[in-house]
Amino acid sequence: MRTKFMKQTAALFALALALGSGNLLYGQQADTKSKELLNAMTNVNGGYQKIAAKKDVQFTYIYDNMDKGRDVSTERHIFNGEQSWGSYEEHKRNVLPNQKGLAVQSLVDGKPELTLDGKPITDQKALDGTVFLRKVNFYWFTMMYKLKDPGTNYKYLGTESVDDITYDKVSLTYDADITKKEKNDEYILYFNPDTHLIDLFYFSLPDWGINDPILKMTLAYEIIDGIYLTTLRESYGPNEQGEYLLNGRYTFKDIKFNNGFKGKDFRL
Repeated sequence: MRTKFMKQTAALFALALALGSGNLLYGQQADTKSKELLNAMTNVNGGYQKIAAKKDVQFTYIYDNMDKGRDVSTERHIFNGEQSWGSYEEHKRNVLPNQKGLAVQSLVDGKPELTLDGKPITDQKALDGTVFLRKVNFYWFTMMYKLKDPGTNYKYLGTESVDDITYDKVSLTYDADITKKEKNDEYILYFNPDTHLIDLFYFSLPDWGINDPILKMTLAYEIIDGIYLTTLRESYGPNEQGEYLLNGRYTFKDIKFNNGFKGKDFRL
């Protein structure tokens, strides 16, 4: 019994060391250079443990797709369990775009709920959209802290010069056996050699029929309550000539951590 206890203790200690040193976790694949870049970034932003220590967050999210419409929501997320809630004061793009009124979404323990002016919406397509948006809104806010999630696969792609900065490029794909998702996004991440942060990336969006990482996203950071956050993202898509044109601007503002939210608070 003592030997078994000692082995368990040693295993837990080894895991704690791995977490503390920023090593990749079980279920990840990465070459040596990719590991170095990811660990350098984690040394700067503190990794998921640092943002999760804030317990929860509330912020205003302005999702502006230019001529395609805009959504404005108050977002609330709990880091442990990734519980999510959003109240849409303006919803002309992704949430009931042809209907007026206050739209509220929630995703608690995997169960989606949606109301319009307090009345439940049971349409399956709208509920599926709720699941998608609750997950993707949480991901965009925490992305730079989730790059070591299980199921992530990395491959170093060399360097590329963009606006006089020579970036290290890394491909990110996901193992479907671990993520349990039928469709997984792909990314090409650009690591800044000076800040060790990611300034831009290309990505796919298979849920919208874009299966190759041809969309471009640029990032601007702020440090809020000690946390590096990409408070402004701008997306670009290629036209028929291959030129990239701005097609979206996404802003996080009025960010407040540690609000004391509970999952039950998000039920509609």
